[in-house]
Amino acid sequence: MLQLETIDPRILGQRLAEARKARGITQEDVASYLSCSRPTYIAIEKGERPAKPEEIVKLASYFGRRVSELVRPGTPVVDFQPHLRAVAEKMKGNGERELVVAIGDLQRLAADYRELEQLMKAPLRYNYPPQVNLDTRLDVVELAESVASGERRRLGLGEQPVDELRRLLEWEVGLRIFYWPLPSAIAGMYAFSDDLGGCIMVNRKHPAERRRASMLHEYGHLIVDRYKPGIDYLNMPGRKPANERFAEAFALSFLMPATAVRQRFHDIVATTNDFQVADLCRLSHFFFVSVEAMAIRLEQLGLIPRGSWSLIKESKFAPRQAAVLLDLPAHRDTLDYYPERYKYLAVHAFEQEKISEEQLARFLRCDPVTAREIVMECLTRKLMEDDGSERSVQLEFQRSLLSHS
Repeated sequence: MLQLETIDPRILGQRLAEARKARGITQEDVASYLSCSRPTYIAIEKGERPAKPEEIVKLASYFGRRVSELVRPGTPVVDFQPHLRAVAEKMKGNGERELVVAIGDLQRLAADYRELEQLMKAPLRYNYPPQVNLDTRLDVVELAESVASGERRRLGLGEQPVDELRRLLEWEVGLRIFYWPLPSAIAGMYAFSDDLGGCIMVNRKHPAERRRASMLHEYGHLIVDRYKPGIDYLNMPGRKPANERFAEAFALSFLMPATAVRQRFHDIVATTNDFQVADLCRLSHFFFVSVEAMAIRLEQLGLIPRGSWSLIKESKFAPRQAAVLLDLPAHRDTLDYYPERYKYLAVHAFEQEKISEEQLARFLRCDPVTAREIVMECLTRKLMEDDGSERSVQLEFQRSLLSHS
């Protein structure tokens, strides 16, 4: 039986409204489903009329939510869904329904992340650069280059490639980055609020190189459009607005610092007296970017002729096949839906008995058996013995370092 006296009707009402909107259901539809008048249901959403236990159970089923999601403690996070849905409606096309569902998923993932932080008393540390105002008198691409260079210096990255970009942006910058199935034409979306910070959803269907560029593209938006949620398509018809050009140039500049690219390019030319397609592939692998992005960056820096990539593409060049033929090793990458820190917070909350196994499975978006496997994976390390055999070691994270007892 639900303990309704512990639930603030206003908070419950806000969650019901958010769940209803995410499913595209009208208040009239809900009232009909509950066999009550529309004003009565509106009063429930406003918190003026407490919902009955049986109504909460019915509404959870109708909205496709668990009861625990609707009645969990804490205040709801800022709802950025209406703004993202408004953007999605302007970009009507294939996959619109999938996109609307993903917008709701981003809202719930962000809310779950904050709930875990509150449970573990471990808020995410925000370390964002100052906002940048786009001045029409300045060259947007040059400005993006300067901002990207300054951001790398601020984060102590030097000129070298960043392999574990998602982890860096989460731990050092304070971004919440989720990988999620989105319509193939969409690269990602972003939203920002003062209580959640920067929230980014990247298309999980895309290859690793594309996901890395999308992460930084969205970060570029958060630098110039901090409070303006947005959705980014892979291809935008017509001339791109200044903020899009900034985000695109920021991503290229951050992933491929000009000084480092020039140095590597000149080293190759000095050694071989040439720069071939194979060299382009090796260079793109070094910076962990797509061959297309590498070629565009080289064109931008004036190191290869403009239009080089178009000629390569017209020749039916296959980058993946080229990587195999050149024996380029695969980069370490993860397709986890949620960030690494999110997973560790959920596992440690479970280990400390602050959440149940059912709640753990909900946070990790999986069944209880898989959730248990994730716990063991997080708390166990494989060690290689001298004879080549493997041994599993349980990691004692809770052992005190202040006492020998």
